[in-house]
Amino acid sequence: MALTSEQRAEIAAQRNEPQLTSRPTVKAMEELLFTPIEVLDHGFLRVVDYMGDDSAIVQAARVSYGRGTKKVSEDAGLIRYLMRHRHSSPFEMCEIKFHVKLPVFVARQWIRHRMASVNEYSARYSILDREFYLPALDQVAAQSRDNRQGRSDALDPETAHKVLDILRHDASRCYDDYETLLDPDGIGLARELARMNLTLNTYTQWYWKIDLHNLMHFLSLRADSHSQYEIRVYAEKMIDVLKAWVPATASAFEEYRRGAYTFSAGMLKVIRRRLSGENVTQETSGLSKREWLEMNSILETQS
Repeated sequence: MALTSEQRAEIAAQRNEPQLTSRPTVKAMEELLFTPIEVLDHGFLRVVDYMGDDSAIVQAARVSYGRGTKKVSEDAGLIRYLMRHRHSSPFEMCEIKFHVKLPVFVARQWIRHRMASVNEYSARYSILDREFYLPALDQVAAQSRDNRQGRSDALDPETAHKVLDILRHDASRCYDDYETLLDPDGIGLARELARMNLTLNTYTQWYWKIDLHNLMHFLSLRADSHSQYEIRVYAEKMIDVLKAWVPATASAFEEYRRGAYTFSAGMLKVIRRRLSGENVTQETSGLSKREWLEMNSILETQS
């Protein structure tokens, strides 16, 4: 399980102590607050706090004094305009803080998104739990032949089981040695040194606070089908949170970011030539082979 009974009791206690506030709140988020959303085999994410809503974005864009008197449809139209024209500062007025439990190798990908405030569980101060990520059978896949940082088809079940046995054995053995190194009646090694022995599939935890603009940038990259599965599943759960928190913004995000594509100036010239009836080939397009393939994969045409 992702949470122990003690952790669940602690979360229940938080939920049972509502706070009075004059700030704008979102009913769906109040119901979601503190609730763990389980991800992978031992991971989770939960919303610890949030600030702002769709109205806050509109308020910032109009620099108004209150929530305003515009119709919801007009507010949604403004949000779509802001998203379409990539105005970022109004979206930066909203913030959210997550508590995330995730494998170390996922955390090292995640931390590359630097426009956030992060505080991670300290293995210098505390002892990490004996919890390791082991992928499901259908995620144990071979190396892709045409993508150096991706996977291909799943291995056959027999081979996949061998892989899982190796991962489980290595992680367990390293954790056993970790405990041996830490034993105060034995070696008594410092925690900051003993942690070096742990495998990258060991779970860690952190608090991660980010504004809405940068959250959407994170989601546009990490919820993409080309992103690694183990971080993508967290991003997909965050999109569900986004829809509960700022539904008008989430709709515009799906329309103008996740569901949209960007064409280079050269690609647009080729598309215009095609629309005029010209038969354009890769050789006459002025595009590299990779650009040509990317353009046609977006347009779903034959190169």
